[in-house]
Amino acid sequence: MSPESGENPAARVERILDKLLPAETQTPARLHRAMRHGCLNGGKRMRAQLVYATGYLLGCRTGNMDPAAAALELIHAFSLIHDDLPAMDDDALRRGKPTVHIAFDQATAILAGDALQTLAFETLATADWPDAVKVDVLKRLLSATGSLGMCGGQQLDMDAGGKALALEELQRVHAMKTGALIKAAVLIPAAIAGADSEATEALAAFAEDLGLAFQIRDDILDVDASTEQLGKSAGKDVAQSKSTYPALLGLDGAKTQLAHLAERMRAHLRRFDDRADRLRELADFAVNRRN
Repeated sequence: MSPESGENPAARVERILDKLLPAETQTPARLHRAMRHGCLNGGKRMRAQLVYATGYLLGCRTGNMDPAAAALELIHAFSLIHDDLPAMDDDALRRGKPTVHIAFDQATAILAGDALQTLAFETLATADWPDAVKVDVLKRLLSATGSLGMCGGQQLDMDAGGKALALEELQRVHAMKTGALIKAAVLIPAAIAGADSEATEALAAFAEDLGLAFQIRDDILDVDASTEQLGKSAGKDVAQSKSTYPALLGLDGAKTQLAHLAERMRAHLRRFDDRADRLRELADFAVNRRN
């Protein structure tokens, strides 16, 4: 629950996204249906939860975090729609339902992802924040999304193909592809709150380890869990001979690395009081989740 409002953060951002997204009946209706299909009704809303938890830690009103929470989830949805396309991961299932290009078509899926991305930046640009804060937040999310962040990580992942990567190379891929947006979800509320350099450094270190932990757990689940559990195709990494943490370290080695990251995340948050408990809970969730 959001400590300030008492509302579940995932439910809160779902409600906000539902209002932000154009109605299914609004022209062009097919595009708007695809956007809503790819963005609503599912997912852990991890990035939004990080925004709210960090904002609470730093004394921000929940309502002041809403534009950032929504924008992060819109960017994440855009990335998943494009990631699922045949030209990339070629997935037919996401969150237990057909992916956007299956439910609609590939061209509509591309446009839906593009439109969600632009809506994310429009949401930030129209937020009720001082202009200097808006510019800072926009720059952070643009950087996290672009060629030195999420998009660049996706390219490196595709370039790797079936090649075996060194551990350092794999960590770089995932720091960009998965970690950049997770780090932004922590540092954007820190920027809105005007956090001092020491707090920002601790939160940045926490977020970097969280992004890596989230990806290692993803890799483990691809081996350990079923398609029904995951709501997406299981076993694809092995089938495609992708470099993963279990492939490089073995399953037990990947779990050991995950436990090490869990301890490091706890250490990064020791300087904060119990207002950081929600961040601690999200770190535990990332390490122990079942889907």
